Amino acid sequence: MDRVAKWPAVAIIALCQVAALALWFSASAVVGAIAAEYALPPSRAALLTSAVQAGFVAGSLASAVLGLADRIDPRHLFATAALAGAAANLGLLWVPMESLWPAALRFATGACLAGVYPVGMKLIGTWAERDLGLLIGILVGALSLGSAAPHLFHALWGGLDWRATIAAASASAVLAAAAIPLARPGPGLRPAPRFDPRAMLAVFREPALRLALLGYLGHMWELYAMWAWLGVYLEASFRAAGGFGAWDAAVPARLTAFLAIGLGGLVGCIAGGLLADRLGRTWLTIASMASSGACALLAGLAFGGPPGLVAGICLAWGLVVTADSAQFSAGIAELSPPGRIGTMLTMQTCCGFLLTLATIHLTPVLAAAWGWPLAFAALAIGPFGGCLAMARLRARPEAMRLAGGRR
Repeated sequence: MDRVAKWPAVAIIALCQVAALALWFSASAVVGAIAAEYALPPSRAALLTSAVQAGFVAGSLASAVLGLADRIDPRHLFATAALAGAAANLGLLWVPMESLWPAALRFATGACLAGVYPVGMKLIGTWAERDLGLLIGILVGALSLGSAAPHLFHALWGGLDWRATIAAASASAVLAAAAIPLARPGPGLRPAPRFDPRAMLAVFREPALRLALLGYLGHMWELYAMWAWLGVYLEASFRAAGGFGAWDAAVPARLTAFLAIGLGGLVGCIAGGLLADRLGRTWLTIASMASSGACALLAGLAFGGPPGLVAGICLAWGLVVTADSAQFSAGIAELSPPGRIGTMLTMQTCCGFLLTLATIHLTPVLAAAWGWPLAFAALAIGPFGGCLAMARLRARPEAMRLAGGRR
């Protein structure tokens, strides 16, 4: 393997992923401003995020069935999807926000992102050489940083208008489309296994795969709801603590959300990849989910407390909540028969993102009805259940196939 070429290519892929995935939470970062301006109810505001998740699931299935990543140069597919997603996202500036058009455009954005995130994973995986956990960790860290970028945009330009954040996210995706052709694929580039609908149920039938999927679902139950609503929680908590004006509370809340989701996620994913490759995937996922579930409980209980304490808990939460993200995909790939890896990863992704629709809608409803402590306690159910699933997987003989025998 050409090690001289490897890391520049990995860096380009990761940076393009950061830039393109700013589209994912571009509306979520400004949902408070949009809801206030148009008097949107919580359920309609939640659609601005959940529609992206639904679109991503639909786009992933369509891409897998059509074999787009096999028929099209992955860099060209990435660039085309990023440009289309940028256009769909920018369309929010011209449609009535009280209508269903925003949800439709967010669905289209999510479908386009199915040509960005999985394709970036395929590209970065072509450079893997006994460091798959680290490389996928870098990519998921890029996902975290890109998802957090709109919070930074909103902190910098939110005083102008929420529309500036939407425009900045679309511009970022256009830059990603322009730069991705510079990323050279690695020597491991191979046609991905064809999507096999007949094998879809294997992930539910085979015990080891089923336990790995249940662990992933526990992780996803918490992750995207936390990402979607952390900025709203922080702003409400800082204002409840007192001592802030309306503007002063908003800016530190947005910056804290950016640091927790973006930098915390980036550091957590890379550190998690390094540790999992050396110490084992089940060990890492159990430790990460136990820690993130505890942070969810603490964040809820700390609502309205000293801003420094609340921010510290959220920064720790952002660090541990993504440390295991990449390891579920790596584990599913290691547990799957070679001819079914593509199908199993597609099923894993679709099940996980479908589940996020429930918690993204449930969290603001619980917060409005009973407060943030109960809302975040509900999120903690997922990672604690995921720990049990991964502990059972660790006890099975198939776990020796994980991370070269490091369970």
